[in-house]
Amino acid sequence: RSHFGSSWRSDVLQRCSAASTVMTKLNRNVSSLPRKQRKALYTAPSHKRRKIMSAQLSRELRTKYNVRSMPVRKEDEVMVKVGTMKDREGKVIQCYRKKYRIHIERVTREKTNGQTVPVGIHPSN
Repeated sequence: RSHFGSSWRSDVLQRCSAASTVMTKLNRNVSSLPRKQRKALYTAPSHKRRKIMSAQLSRELRTKYNVRSMPVRKEDEVMVKVGTMKDREGKVIQCYRKKYRIHIERVTREKTNGQTVPVGIHPSN
């Protein structure tokens, strides 16, 4: 029996069509490849980095504005949720878009020469 028979071909086509219906993309113009997602993140211009640097809102603000997250900006009141600086609150001093970090007052560390410097925190934190 040949592998190129009609029954074999129809069986393969059925499997392919079943797999393609499960793995469909919503938008054909947007890539789902991880390397392209990383490249887009690293090469994003400043106006797009603003949108990427978004933080989740508290439950009260979420119900008030009906939005889960918003871009972080200077003077926002934030709270660190994860890491060694967990549960620290303060105002945003600076948004460092080039490194995808924000600097928060009272979230600092001391250098070996005694100088205190702000610790960069990722906004999703």
